[in-house]
Amino acid sequence: MARGNTRQRIQDVALDLFAEQGYEKTSLREIAERLDVTKAALYYHFKTKEDILVGIFEDLTRPMDELITWAEEQPRTLETRQEVLRRYQVALRAAAPLFRFMQENQATVRELSVGLTFKERMMALTGLIREPDFAMVDQVRCVSAIFTLHAGAFFMQNIEGDPEEKHRATLEVALDLLNQAHGAQ
Repeated sequence: MARGNTRQRIQDVALDLFAEQGYEKTSLREIAERLDVTKAALYYHFKTKEDILVGIFEDLTRPMDELITWAEEQPRTLETRQEVLRRYQVALRAAAPLFRFMQENQATVRELSVGLTFKERMMALTGLIREPDFAMVDQVRCVSAIFTLHAGAFFMQNIEGDPEEKHRATLEVALDLLNQAHGAQ
């Protein structure tokens, strides 16, 4: 198996175990056993659990980084900001296993380097859809638009309905918040 495929397989299994048992309760030995490889083989690719998590995080959040880079190069218009929300929802859906892990392991994530990196990304993202001179209520609307997408990705799972309809409804509410914030200017 190619090195890239092995790394991906390790990351997939580790993320499953982290979600099942929690990050702290998962050992490298358990990851190796689930993969049916030796710990030495696992160490060849990753020295620590945090190295595995950083690799997962980098792979699954790359679209978020690309979105931030793209948005920084665009005019600061309502249309650009609407597109940021649309693209962010797509990135969230693609990285759902990672975001579920982060939600369920918040205390651990805060202590790891990925927690700070994620916080920085979220600050950059919210900065792209709001203006510092907006009234406070409109700044809250902009930030709430981002977190509406988070709620749609994670908490709407427990509400009956077609998944695509739930995603469309979530995006509609996020866009409404953004439009209200920008319409008040």
